[in-house]
Formats: sequence, C-alpha cells, structure tokens
Amino acid sequence: MKLYTLGFGGKNAENFFSTLELAGVKTLVDIRLNNRSQLAGFTKAGDLEFFLAKISGITYCHYPQLAPEKELLEAIRSKKIDWDVYTQRFEALLQQRKADSFLKKELKTLTMPLCLLCSEPEATYCHRRLVAERIQKLFPKTEIIHL
Repeated sequence: MKLYTLGFGGKNAENFFSTLELAGVKTLVDIRLNNRSQLAGFTKAGDLEFFLAKISGITYCHYPQLAPEKELLEAIRSKKIDWDVYTQRFEALLQQRKADSFLKKELKTLTMPLCLLCSEPEATYCHRRLVAERIQKLFPKTEIIHL
C-alpha cells in the first residue's frame, strides 16, 4: 500500500490540491489536534472536507487520537524538549491510546491510497512521519511517500 504524508504549511490551495490529485490520493486522514484554527486557512475543518470532495473527489477523515497533546506540542515548539524526548513521549501516548488496534481496524475501512495530513511543511520532525512509520510496522508492505 502507498501511504502519503503532507503538511499544508507553506503551500497555497492550488499547490496543496494539485499535489494530492497528482499522487492519486483517495482519502485524506487529518491527524492534527486542532483542525479548526484560523491559522489553518483553506485546511480548516469544514472547509477542507468540502474542498477535497468538490475539487478532488477525496474523502476526509479527522483522527485527533493520532495527534500529540497540546502540552507536548508546546514543549517541542518552545524547545523545552528535544526531538528524541518528543518522539518517546508521542510513542508512549499512542501506546496509551491503543493506536495500533485503532489503526489496524480503521485503515481497512478507508479507500486507498491515503494521505496523512498535518501542518508542518517537512515530515522529518513531524508526528505524521512517526504515525506513518507506525503504520508501516503494522502493514509491512507499506511504502511511505512524503509529498
């Protein structure tokens, strides 16, 4: 299975939707904690679901249980913790939330290929990469492509 990831940061609507269409994405899985922020622009909750369906025929899902908690986000952004500590805490949080069983069940119901969405422009230091790698462990034939 192909698993895409994409951050909307630094992208305009044309680039964002074109990228998803060119990749052939069928389902966008929003893994942001807050998908209603004014800073989200065209990716704000209700708007994004409408735009995806109308422009690209893409289904939208929001899974905040795959997002870091607010305190963890604030700690990494303010540099109170480094990436290694963030990763450990985020992995522990996913374990606590029983993310593996959720993913095994939920991903089987989605139309592929899918794309994990968050705000970070690059996947390197983003929780979407960690979630994608977790999915790859659960489904070993998964190919991760960061858009």
